[in-house]
Amino acid sequence: MINFIKITLRYYYKFGLTGILLSIKLLFIKNNLFVPNIKYPISLRKDTSDLATFHQMFNKEEYNINLDFIPKNIIDLGANIGLGAIYFSNRYPAAHIFCVEIEQSNYKLLKRNISFYENISSTMKAIYNINNQKVNIVDKGYGEWGYMIESEKKLKENMNLKGSISTITIDEIMKILNVKKIDILKIDIEGAEHELFKNNYDTWLPNTRCLIIELHDRMRNRSSQNFFKAISKYDFSYSHQGENLVFINNKKL
Repeated sequence: MINFIKITLRYYYKFGLTGILLSIKLLFIKNNLFVPNIKYPISLRKDTSDLATFHQMFNKEEYNINLDFIPKNIIDLGANIGLGAIYFSNRYPAAHIFCVEIEQSNYKLLKRNISFYENISSTMKAIYNINNQKVNIVDKGYGEWGYMIESEKKLKENMNLKGSISTITIDEIMKILNVKKIDILKIDIEGAEHELFKNNYDTWLPNTRCLIIELHDRMRNRSSQNFFKAISKYDFSYSHQGENLVFINNKKL
């Protein structure tokens, strides 16, 4: 009850009386939620992390970053159910947003949520440093929001295997989008940043204007090491917003 009151007050301060109505709806209704300043309705699932993600996106606005340019393309790695992409689409309606998500039930709801938006596209693959490889999806106890990937070599007998999936690289995504630079690259991939930044990043990382990343050492020990080694090779300014680290490229692209 106390938590509900806190949430209701946050929504009231942000959206006024409309926010109170929205907070009440979030308790009982998960489909076709209308959010102030969001063009189309959003659907969530009961008893999942969807509600927490919703609060991060639309109440706390953790992707509300001041940029000195208007993004034309945005890549969303670990797009979950599409809430980040929807936030970006409403903030930057002229941008094309490309989503990557590995988990089937997340992807199913993502497709539903983004179906209203012509400027959002998606693929169900695992982001990786090698294209078109097979990797395994495992559950290490974090549930659907925290499924992770493991190669065949690193797969252990006691891992809860959920299936396998093909990989895609950022270079391949840039070919699909027909772009030479990335305006916003959002990364929330449950520890797979270890593989993503291990190698093969020299073509796209220095050509990324804004990088937003959530690191996952708590889920996968030292998974951030490769990221910090890679980013330190280039001239980025750093800030912190919510659970995310934000890096702005000082090189004009």
